[in-house]
Amino acid sequence: MSSIHPEWRSAVDTYNNALTRRQFFRRSGTGLGVAALGALLGERLAGAAAPDGKADPLWRIAPRAKRAIYISLIGAPSQLDLFDYKPALRPRFKEDLKGWLSAQGERLTGMTSGQAQFPLAPSIYKFSQHGRGGAWISELLPWHGKMADDLCIIRSMQTDAINHEPANQLIYTGSMQNGKASMGSWLSYGLGSLNQDLPSFVVLHARHSSPTANVQAISARLWGAGFLPGQHAGVAFRNGADPVLYLSDAPGIPRELRRSMLDGLEQLNRRSYEQLGDPDIQTRTQQYEMAFRMQASVPDLANLSGESAATFDLYGPDSRTPGTFASSALMARRLAERGVRFVQIFHRGWDQHGSLPRDLSSQCRDVDQACYGLIQDLKQRGMLDDTLVIWGGEFGRTVYCQGTLTETNYGRDHHPRCFTIWMAGGGIRPGMVHGETDEMSYNVVRDPVHVRDLHATILHQMGLHPERLSFKFQGLDQRLTGVVPAKVVEPILA
Repeated sequence: MSSIHPEWRSAVDTYNNALTRRQFFRRSGTGLGVAALGALLGERLAGAAAPDGKADPLWRIAPRAKRAIYISLIGAPSQLDLFDYKPALRPRFKEDLKGWLSAQGERLTGMTSGQAQFPLAPSIYKFSQHGRGGAWISELLPWHGKMADDLCIIRSMQTDAINHEPANQLIYTGSMQNGKASMGSWLSYGLGSLNQDLPSFVVLHARHSSPTANVQAISARLWGAGFLPGQHAGVAFRNGADPVLYLSDAPGIPRELRRSMLDGLEQLNRRSYEQLGDPDIQTRTQQYEMAFRMQASVPDLANLSGESAATFDLYGPDSRTPGTFASSALMARRLAERGVRFVQIFHRGWDQHGSLPRDLSSQCRDVDQACYGLIQDLKQRGMLDDTLVIWGGEFGRTVYCQGTLTETNYGRDHHPRCFTIWMAGGGIRPGMVHGETDEMSYNVVRDPVHVRDLHATILHQMGLHPERLSFKFQGLDQRLTGVVPAKVVEPILA
């Protein structure tokens, strides 16, 4: 700084010390305004920032779940081939639906809009009923059949998007626009952390085993904090043997020296924040502190040597291989067990526009037993009652074939009007099927559930009021559920 011209230095000092309009209102928030508000609201105001259990913030309600695990199947699994059984379609094999589609007023993607015909493609898979509720489940998911009494299968999901990127943004951030906060970030913001040594929101990327699968690209927007404070963003763990790199201190730097270095850096950052009021400075400081604590917590988390052979057998043979879906499911249980609020497992490759029988069967093998293992493991440990598990993609698949249809091979295009997910634990009623589609698995005819309703239900079960949980940004009260009214799906609640 000594080499800078005196006039330039004066200009820099003037800029750093200037009180902009935004900084004025930010700094005013620590003065008389907050004192007056505190006098009016008393302890209720303090609850918003208080540790869990100390007081209730304005948006809190009685929770049924402490944590959630979301199994995100990127690409959209076919409801027709997995859960939405339509045996009456088989005699109509290859029937051209072009005229029928025109009458429906359906939006078509650019991938099928030019087809001369839209041949009806019934599922080639056998279905059977399982559990007390008699849920129809495909032969592709035999382990799901074994846990039918643990699941609430929702066959009447609906979305507004017909392509992957906006559909994924809608279901994981509540909006098709960029820049919104993700579901896990909202839960972290609204509920805080149960374990200060691990992030409150962790993302796992599981490998798929099909070498021919159509893998959709996804971005960090799906687990980003958006306009929320940066510490609420999801922390993505690697899918190898080391979920987090560079955990060990460099040679010659003892733990005490690392602590001293971070303390000095915190003082510098605090001084910069006092001058500039930039919230990103605080976020960096919090990230440094979390990284320091993770140096001790993550090695224990990643060490699976304490897991029994019976546990590995429960999740399946792939559970011993880091990065597989089975290994990720086991890691999700370990994270939930240690107090991570929201764990999201992304498994890609579910976009079967062609060769669906080949690729869908491979995808199902990846997740079927591991999902069963996760639910049973949580149940055995007494965790399922307060752990909410969600399974599903971003939309459904069409009843008509994309491309060439044969007796043994077909593909399906995107379909937003209906798709299937399942939920388990966390106060959700087990062993039931909610909603119904028409004879073509094309439109919902009973108990529709929009993506916004799913969000409202998840927030409600986690103890957050869907309409009160908000964050002021760009002059608006931003919410995960948006501005369109969303309803909690009461019939599926235990």
